[in-house]
Amino acid sequence: MRGTLHAMRSADAAEYLSLLAGARTWTKPAWSRHFGATPEEVDQLTESVADLLDGQALSRDELVSELVRDKRFTGMEEQLRSGWGALLKPLAWQGALCYGPRRSSKVTFTNPASFLKNWNGLPDPAQAAPAVIKRYLSVYGPATPETFDAWLSRNSNKKSTLKAWFASLGEQIVEVRVEDEPRYLLAEHEDELAVTQPSHVTRLLGAFDQFVLGPGTKDTHMLANEHRSLVSKAAGWIAPVLTQGGRITGVWEMDDGNLVVTPFPGEQAPPSKALEDAAARLAAVHGLAKVTPRVG
Repeated sequence: MRGTLHAMRSADAAEYLSLLAGARTWTKPAWSRHFGATPEEVDQLTESVADLLDGQALSRDELVSELVRDKRFTGMEEQLRSGWGALLKPLAWQGALCYGPRRSSKVTFTNPASFLKNWNGLPDPAQAAPAVIKRYLSVYGPATPETFDAWLSRNSNKKSTLKAWFASLGEQIVEVRVEDEPRYLLAEHEDELAVTQPSHVTRLLGAFDQFVLGPGTKDTHMLANEHRSLVSKAAGWIAPVLTQGGRITGVWEMDDGNLVVTPFPGEQAPPSKALEDAAARLAAVHGLAKVTPRVG
C-alpha cells in the first residue's frame, strides 16, 4: 500500500493487490514522466517478467540482465536496477512478481503463482473490496472512504468507486458521526463503541507506527494540521510520536541512550509517572535495561 512494503498473510494478499492494480496509478501522466515508462511499456514489462519468473527465482541483477536483452527495455535499466523498485511495483500489484526465497545476502524475485500454494490470481476489485474494507474498519473505524483510500493508495481511486465498494457492504457497516463528520464502522462494533470511555493513556510509538499510518497524518482528529510537518517529513519519513489520549501531541528521539520527548508548541508534557511508564515499555521493546526520559 502507498508504494511501501507491508507484511500480511499470503492468503489475503491477492485481495489487496486487486485494489492496488485496479487503481492503475502507473497510467497517470505524472507517473510516466517521473519513472520513464508509458502504460504500454509497463504492460509489456509485466508480461515479460511474469514469463521470466515462471517457475524460478532470480536476483534483481539476474532479472534485469535478462530483461535488457530485449531492446524494448534497455532504456529502463537504470530504473529497474534502482533499489527503490519503482518500475517493479506495478508488476507486484498486478500479481506478476513477488519476493522469493533469500539467496545468501541477496533478495530474489519470483512469480507468486510459482511460489504460493494458495495463489489463484487476482479477484475482481469489486469482489475483493468488501473483505479489505472490513479488515481496515475492524482496526481503524470509524473511518471515511477517503481515509481508507488514502491508506490504500494515496487517494488514487474514484469517489464513485469507493462509494460503490462501501455500499456493497450493506448492513455489515453503520454510519456514525465524529464531530458531525459521517464515518463508517463495522456494525458488530457499534455497541462496543457506545460504551468506550475516553482514553488518557500516554504512549511512545515508533517511526511508521500503524496507529499513525492507518488514519494517516492528514487526520486532524488525531494530529493537528499545524504540527503535521513535524511528523510527516521529507522523503516519506514518519517520525516516532508521543500520543496522549489517542492524539499525537509530540515527537521523540533517542540521544546517547537518553529518551528526548518534545511536545508540540501549545501541548502539555505528559505527567512524569506516565512518561516513565511509557519509557519502560519502550525499553522492553528494544531490549534495553532502562531508558531515561527527558522533556526537550
